[in-house]
Amino acid sequence: MAKKSAKSAKSAKGAKSAKPARSMKSAKSAKSTKSAKSTKGASKKSAKKAGGGRGRTNAAFMAPVTPSAALAAVIGAEPKPRTEVTKRLWAYIKKNGLQDQKNKRMIKADASLKTVFGGKNTVNMFEMTSLVNKHLS
Repeated sequence: MAKKSAKSAKSAKGAKSAKPARSMKSAKSAKSTKSAKSTKGASKKSAKKAGGGRGRTNAAFMAPVTPSAALAAVIGAEPKPRTEVTKRLWAYIKKNGLQDQKNKRMIKADASLKTVFGGKNTVNMFEMTSLVNKHLS
């Protein structure tokens, strides 16, 4: 019985030593393909950002525009890009709680916004952008 257990121990030992060698080999090849794939993907992403497409900003949005006197009462009189006009307008709306609680797409006008919105009490947020554009030059 002792001989059998020694033989089984040797065969088990041999089987164990053979398995890790295979798994190490496959692990190495898996690592090399992973690193090659990640490098390949990273170069594509960085090339995309450096080149054209969506990564580049449009200069028209960044050109400063001057607000009218009515809009200047809400966002300030100094010239700023359209993106900043939108940010400041939404900050004003949220600060004063002018967004409808049930239908968040509707904006309620207070006294200063009513002149910007052409006398309307409530406007849709998509309609708001066209009304605000009339006050930018």
